[in-house]
Amino acid sequence: MQQAIPYRSCIPTATATRHLPDSAQSNGVDPGAVAAMVSENAVVIIGKRGCCMCHVVKRLLQGLGVNPPVYELHEDHEAAVANHLSALAADTVHFPAVFFAGKLFGGLERVMATHISGELVPILKDAGALWL
Repeated sequence: MQQAIPYRSCIPTATATRHLPDSAQSNGVDPGAVAAMVSENAVVIIGKRGCCMCHVVKRLLQGLGVNPPVYELHEDHEAAVANHLSALAADTVHFPAVFFAGKLFGGLERVMATHISGELVPILKDAGALWL
């Protein structure tokens, strides 16, 4: 019997970070690296490890044809990353946080409300996540 190749759609931030400065190594995660991940992707979901709301947002976006990366944060790193992203977004960041084109869009409620109103697909097209 053949064995399946494991597939990971979620990337823990501790493994996705680059070379960390000495101050960030004590925390285990570099908030600047998370901010870089946000700026490098059209759509990014950042949430707590094992968060069911992140799964809901991801499945909704996948149903529309977007395959967003989900960056999971360990609970020890949530406050540092939230503070750093809040400073960049000029708004309070709550998890799950959904970013479109490097800008904070909102959480699950905002994504769902925008989808129900029919405005989500044009926003995804403007962000560069959908081409059709």
